[in-house]
This record gives sequence, C-alpha cells and structure tokens, in this order.
Amino acid sequence: MIGPSDATPHLPRRLPAVGQLGWIRGALGGVLGIALAGAVTWMLLGRHGDALPFLVAPLGASAVLVFCVPASPLAQPWAVLGGNLLSSVLGLVIGHLFGNPWLAASVAVGAAIAAMSLLRCLHPPGGACALLCALGATGPSPWDATMLLPIIANVLVLCGFGWVYNNSTGHPWPHVAPATPQPLSIREDVEAVLEDWDEVLDVDAEDLEAFVQAVLRRRRSG
Repeated sequence: MIGPSDATPHLPRRLPAVGQLGWIRGALGGVLGIALAGAVTWMLLGRHGDALPFLVAPLGASAVLVFCVPASPLAQPWAVLGGNLLSSVLGLVIGHLFGNPWLAASVAVGAAIAAMSLLRCLHPPGGACALLCALGATGPSPWDATMLLPIIANVLVLCGFGWVYNNSTGHPWPHVAPATPQPLSIREDVEAVLEDWDEVLDVDAEDLEAFVQAVLRRRRSG
C-alpha cells in the first residue's frame, strides 16, 4: 500500500544561499545581466529608442537558465543565441505569412520547437520569443524586422555577461563535463538506460557518466 509520503513527487533540490551554485549567485547574476542588457540595448537603439522596447520578456527566462543552471544543455551559449534569435525570426515570418494571430502563434511555436531541436539549440525561452514575435507581427501595428534589434542586442549582451560571470564564479561556460578517471567504462550503459527510458533529460550523457563514476568511487572509498 502506498502512503501519502510515497505518492509525493520528488521536489528539485533547494539551492543553498551561498556557494558556487547558491541562489544568491544566481539572483545576483540575473540582476546584473538584465540591467546590463537593458542599458546597452537602450544606448544602441538610438533614434529607435522611443519606438522599440529596450528589454523583451523572454530574456528573464533565459537569465534563470544561464545563471542558475549553467551546466544545463538548455542554457549553453548556442542554445541561448540560436534558440532565441532563430525563434524570433520564425515568429515574425510566420506572423506575416498567416496574418491571423491565433494561427500564427500556434504554428510559430511549433516551428520554433522543431527548428531548435533539429539545430541542437533547444531553449525554452525561444518558444516565448516565437510567440511574442508572431503576435506582434499580426497586431494592429505589425512588427517588422526592426523589432529584431532589441532582441539581438538583449541576447548578445546576456550571453557576453553570462560568459564572464559564470567563468569568474567557478562554472566554465560553455559547460564542459568534469574530467574523471575512467577505470570502468559505463558510457554504453548510461546511453542504453536513457534509450530504455525514452525520456529527454536536462543533462548530457557525459555529465551523467561522470556523476555515476563519482558515486562509484565514493562507495569504494567509503
């Protein structure tokens, strides 16, 4: 018989306040990254400053990934750049092609997911960029390619600062799996289990292998 505690789903591990991956580190990175992206974008827009936003909402979600889970495949530089920018372009193009906001938004998000998956730059905020641009392109004052300017500036600045911040706080970015001794090759077993599960996990096979190797070494030494 399953009791209430057994039926409760496992919650994500709570981040400590300090340390290399503490929530203070992530929060500070978000504050500085968004502030810098907004300031630089506002200065770059120049004469377009009154007509275009200096920040776009999906950037907030990108900041969470970049500064809180920098080892995630969804938070790598190519994912942030390719996912956001590719999806924004698709949103604008599909919005102008379809004209209808309901249809354009639906197709744009689906197309963004497909494109990001095929190009290995899957990034959840990219779906938000596709939706935002599709709705903007079908609005009362249809957006044109000029709307890409703040998005491009936002994403480039966030990635640039993310690279500096993560690397200076002990988290190589782009992420590289830890180098570990390989007395026992378990890579094939890891990949076989992933194939059996038939699920997409937010972690690379290299990191999973390094994690299992570390657990095995800890057991042997303990």
